[in-house]
Amino acid sequence: MIIGVLKEIHPGERRVPLIPVSVDKLVKKGAEIAIESGTGSTIWTSDEEYKKAGAKIADRAAILSSSDIVLRLRKPPLEEISRLKKGSVHISFLDPFNEPQLIEAFCKNQISAISMEMIPRSTIAQKMDALSSQANLAGYVSVVLAAERLNKILPMMMTPAGTITPARVFVIGAGVAGLQAIATAKRLGARVEAFDTRPVVEEQVQSLGAKFIKIDLGETGQTKDGYAKALTPEQMAKQHEGMAKVCANSDIVITTAQLFGRKAPVIITREMIETMKRGSIIVDMAVESGGNVEGSKLNEEIETANGVLIIGLANLPGRVAVHASQMYSSNLTNLLESCWDSQEKIFKLNPEDETIKGCLITHQGRVVNEMLMKKE
Repeated sequence: MIIGVLKEIHPGERRVPLIPVSVDKLVKKGAEIAIESGTGSTIWTSDEEYKKAGAKIADRAAILSSSDIVLRLRKPPLEEISRLKKGSVHISFLDPFNEPQLIEAFCKNQISAISMEMIPRSTIAQKMDALSSQANLAGYVSVVLAAERLNKILPMMMTPAGTITPARVFVIGAGVAGLQAIATAKRLGARVEAFDTRPVVEEQVQSLGAKFIKIDLGETGQTKDGYAKALTPEQMAKQHEGMAKVCANSDIVITTAQLFGRKAPVIITREMIETMKRGSIIVDMAVESGGNVEGSKLNEEIETANGVLIIGLANLPGRVAVHASQMYSSNLTNLLESCWDSQEKIFKLNPEDETIKGCLITHQGRVVNEMLMKKE
């Protein structure tokens, strides 16, 4: 069984799908690994290191046409799907809710497509959860970016020249990214406050040393996968009012709110920004899915008229590409190992397996994912 690994071609992408340690694991299980030349160059990993781990170096065309399984990080260019081996398995982030043409092409070409952002949020699938592993790093990066741009330090300092008060950081959304942002800001010595529409996360926020901001929104909750449910317009208005007071006193505001498969909600309005202090920073971590902050722009840093800097940079995990690649590679390897037949030394795709059932999008020429079929 040939597992092909392709070099990422998305502009600015430095992460890679598979690192040599993972190659070694899969080769020992009986897989044949074909790596496109230069795949690891962005994380200072040479073709020679992949060879030492047991991989063969091949060109892109050969990998596309001969691989039984193709591993990527980003979704593939539409024109490459027809070049894949019929009946092969393609695994990467796919953004399936927003890529109907891509899904149609997988069906047309008889490709079994697995979407890494659709890995179920279950205990057994935790080690394969690439969405969480990348969000974790993004939360860390968001704080580091803001701290570097803030014109003051984060920790309290007692000095001969007087006491420096700690910076105030407000994190909106206490999912994986938000919790890591809270933890990172606390490590840097900031005074941290956080808000989430799900009251169930209050204990987690407090366990990291942050203050949980309570805003009475009435009935809220989360999906079976742990994502926040969409709010009504009335609840959004209450949320804006409660958060505005905290934002006005904050030096850094980090927004992480996203709705799975849908456009991110706007939770920081222009009116709220106008009440914030000159020199304060907002990091919009949801900018790639529409943005939480009114006025934020993808891959731009914008200073408002009242001196607030809005950071809308994409692909935050890609800024720590070495560890992001390490984590993603581990997620992929764990997924492959969970379906590996040790006797036949092949990857056996079982559409009825609970983990595979959640993330398998197309199989045998049709869409098989329940969530996607419901949306259609």
